[in-house]
Amino acid sequence: MKPAEEYILNQEEPFKSILLHLQLIIEQSFPEVTLQFKWKIPFYVLEGNPFCYLNPSKKKGYVDVGFYGDHQFEKYNNLLISEGRKVVKSLRFFCLEDINAEILVYILTEANKNKVKGFWKK
Repeated sequence: MKPAEEYILNQEEPFKSILLHLQLIIEQSFPEVTLQFKWKIPFYVLEGNPFCYLNPSKKKGYVDVGFYGDHQFEKYNNLLISEGRKVVKSLRFFCLEDINAEILVYILTEANKNKVKGFWKK
């Protein structure tokens, strides 16, 4: 078993269910991604570039799907969390019901369109 998959399966609930659901959406929507374990969290790579990461915050009770991006999207900017981060934004999920696959796929697709060698156009 890959380290990232083992990490996800060893999480407490509700983090494990959230992570598994996010993994399913991401891997079905972007079949060419590769799941790796970097910086002690599950990290997706697409075409050799960073794509997104899954970061459970047990203290605060959510899972972030983070990605590099400092541009504005046409939709859903109000859902993106940056909290003082310059080039990283995230979607934050506190429970399974928070996950909207359509929004997640839209954000990741748009972020991927704007990448330049792992970072994003301004």
